[in-house]
Amino acid sequence: MDKIDKQFYLVREDVLPEAMKKTLDAKLLIERGKSESVADAVQAVDLSRSAFYKYRDTVFPFQTIVTQRIISLFFHLEDRSGTLSHLLSVVASSGCNVLTIHQTIPLQGRANVTLSLDTASMFVELNELLRELKKLAFVDKVEVLGSGA
Repeated sequence: MDKIDKQFYLVREDVLPEAMKKTLDAKLLIERGKSESVADAVQAVDLSRSAFYKYRDTVFPFQTIVTQRIISLFFHLEDRSGTLSHLLSVVASSGCNVLTIHQTIPLQGRANVTLSLDTASMFVELNELLRELKKLAFVDKVEVLGSGA
């Protein structure tokens, strides 16, 4: 299953593996400035760095997911006339509002584009939007870089 095709689930804390719970604790320490580095945070919660890196982008507190409206997407695109316009049209048709666009200078017929999107008015599921974007002939790669409130 492709990374984009992954589904999200709401799971009670008591059924989470200990490593996932500790990853959440370590992320909280870093977020609140209680730990200056990942190494300090994982040591404080008795977790290996490899476990932290394995789970850090896959486990989130429920209240974080519910309140998040901004998402950043990374694209690796073919450099063809109209590709960015077409990409933005697909994003807009999902109800997302484009907040920022960063595009690199095309090299060897390829360009990188990062979009920050406000998803508050989005009327399709994120996974569906990602599938539609990945289907575009000029899109070589699309990744979710992160999200925030």
